[in-house]
Amino acid sequence: MVKELREKSGAPMMDCKKALTEANGDLEQAIVVLRKRGMATAAKKATRTTSEGVVTSYIHAGGKIGVLLEVNCESDFVARTTEFQGLVHDIAMHIAAVDPRYVRKEDVTAADMEREKDIYLAQAMASGKPANIAEKMVSGKMAKFYEEVCLLEQPFIKEQSITITQLIATVIGKLGENISVRRFARFKVGESTETVAVAKTLAVAEEKSE
Repeated sequence: MVKELREKSGAPMMDCKKALTEANGDLEQAIVVLRKRGMATAAKKATRTTSEGVVTSYIHAGGKIGVLLEVNCESDFVARTTEFQGLVHDIAMHIAAVDPRYVRKEDVTAADMEREKDIYLAQAMASGKPANIAEKMVSGKMAKFYEEVCLLEQPFIKEQSITITQLIATVIGKLGENISVRRFARFKVGESTETVAVAKTLAVAEEKSE
């Protein structure tokens, strides 16, 4: 069971043993335990500067869609690992398929945010809902909006049960370093504009830490 869990999760042997013990031998629950640990590790390391990493390209659909992506970590050693390279490839492939507009929900422009809120509020009020119920409906709609347009909020294209944030957290748990998506650009043949996104809030935080 330890071997099977390790093959499914990619987590170290001892972590798999501990997770299976905590989950009373339930393999699926052990995977959940490992994911939670990865999120906890990611939270602890979130403030650490990520100044190394890679820029990668991904070409999809017979050369019709192309992605340039920068993902950062803390050391050049981790940037060269198979786990990190695999993560970067998976994220680039996801961007090609899903076409997010922002890296994080904190990067959504005030204009976009207010426009969506106004639309959802008008829809709720038009349905005759009281103001307090309408506000709750708007909150739910905004969460869905972030999921549609923000890379880190989206369900991973290869495994819909986890978000890109959770995917990254899993690798952080394995490698022990903070990992962050810096920026990406997506181009599609025949479209007059490209999608370009930069994690502005992340850049500001790192400038302050320096």
